[in-house]
Amino acid sequence: MFRYLFRLLFPLLLFASPLAGQEEPPCESNRWFCASAFNVGLPQPSTLINRDTPRATIESLITAARVGAWEDAAHLLDLSGIPEDLQLTEGANLARQLETIISRKTVIDWDKILDRPDALDAGASSDHAMAGEPRKSLLLWTLELEDHPAAVRLNRIKPQEGPAVWVFSRQTVTNIPALHAHHGPGQFEQQLPGALKKDAAFGLKWWEVVGLPVLLSLTVLVGWLVWKALSRAAHGASHQVIEDSLLSVRGPASTGAATLFALAAGSNAFVFSGQISTILTPAAWLGLAGSALWLAINSAEAVLDRLTSFEEADLTERQEVHKRTMATRIAAARRAFVVAAVLFGGGTFLSQSNIFQNLGFTLLGTAGALTLILGFAARRVLGNIIASLQIALNQSAKIGDRIVYNDYLCHVERINFTYVQLRDWDGTRLIVPVEEFISTPFENWTMKEAKMLRIIKLKCAHNADVDALREAFDRIVSELDADELGDLDDVKVRVAGHDVFGKDVWFALPCADPNTSWDVACKAREMIIAAGNRIAEERNTEIFPEARPAEAA
Repeated sequence: MFRYLFRLLFPLLLFASPLAGQEEPPCESNRWFCASAFNVGLPQPSTLINRDTPRATIESLITAARVGAWEDAAHLLDLSGIPEDLQLTEGANLARQLETIISRKTVIDWDKILDRPDALDAGASSDHAMAGEPRKSLLLWTLELEDHPAAVRLNRIKPQEGPAVWVFSRQTVTNIPALHAHHGPGQFEQQLPGALKKDAAFGLKWWEVVGLPVLLSLTVLVGWLVWKALSRAAHGASHQVIEDSLLSVRGPASTGAATLFALAAGSNAFVFSGQISTILTPAAWLGLAGSALWLAINSAEAVLDRLTSFEEADLTERQEVHKRTMATRIAAARRAFVVAAVLFGGGTFLSQSNIFQNLGFTLLGTAGALTLILGFAARRVLGNIIASLQIALNQSAKIGDRIVYNDYLCHVERINFTYVQLRDWDGTRLIVPVEEFISTPFENWTMKEAKMLRIIKLKCAHNADVDALREAFDRIVSELDADELGDLDDVKVRVAGHDVFGKDVWFALPCADPNTSWDVACKAREMIIAAGNRIAEERNTEIFPEARPAEAA
């Protein structure tokens, strides 16, 4: 039985074994994209083309562009979406357009374009998503189209017959005409004579060498014209509100108009190469974002000034406690708004815009070091800003408060971002860094209770009649302005000490307002000295000691 089955199945086994040997091995889809055929409409690539690694593909495109071998450069594109009979002509044209796009809108960072067939990044950190893994697709750049961003990507494709190659992806090839129309030569460049289109130096053409200074000059001119127009309109305004509004928007409007002109001209008329556009375009967008933030900040401050105007009020008066607190809080709100606007606007600009992605990975690699340098340089400024907010929160000093700072009797006039402006009693201004202000002890005469007790200290003779001085001081207090005085029960005359020269007599003068207490105390001291001299003359006694200069020293 077994021999009969063997004779029956043996021919079938002989027939099946050659078929099994002809089966294709399974596609390794984790290493490449598999294709039955690839660019069959193109002839065999020349030795000029190398597609083994991502870097070799980019180098081959640049080499082909230098010698004008665009039909060879077509091998660097995935032309599977183009009919076979059109792949040669269409591929050459698309390769030319792609090279123009890359040279104008990107900066190639060769250190970051992998030179391994499997595109494995051996230097990637362990927390990277593709660390230690081969890759079959690489995102090189992201460029803006009219309504969406378009990726420029390399794919590794493996046809059934032939080695795996790195080429620009099919989707990238599909977007090339639109990208070229958006970022390619503008009408202005197309109408230039051929001599200006020739290479000059540093990868630039002669028209770029001439056109960049022209564009910068026109940009400055546009900003100046907007500034002058708004200034003239403000001076001719019939209402103060309109004049203030025009003056507040003059700076951001001129900056925004200038950067908008540079952006529009750089995207249409002057379409520069990548060395210029990758710096000019981000700078223009940054200028637009900065002018928008500037406008928002000026508008908010104009509204706050209009709603809470303290120009007609003397914040140093004791009845203006609420306005002093309100003015300090408004100043703090302004600083908080400015900081929040800058952080929010800058974060939104960086997170929503991909223009920095095309600056090249080498430039971005210095961002960390640049951030450390700028952070170290700006640490004092940032510290002062935080300290100014701290003053507003803890209310240690409010605008209008009377304080004694480093033996200066002054009012708090302004609390700015980085400094506190103090007005001395004689009208001079002290500019103190905020960090230094909050770290130095000072007396706040206005804090908590507005009333205060001023002590007038006089040196009297040992035999001076203190009772007579006490009676004279009571009369002096009755002659002073009652509105400037506090509780009269606090009026006191005390002998606080003595030494070889005489005794120390202190006159306690209650004052209602710390802002005027210094003047009241000076007036009372003058009247006390005059009264003491009269008592000494009338009673032929000694009130104030006569000290020789040597003894006094």
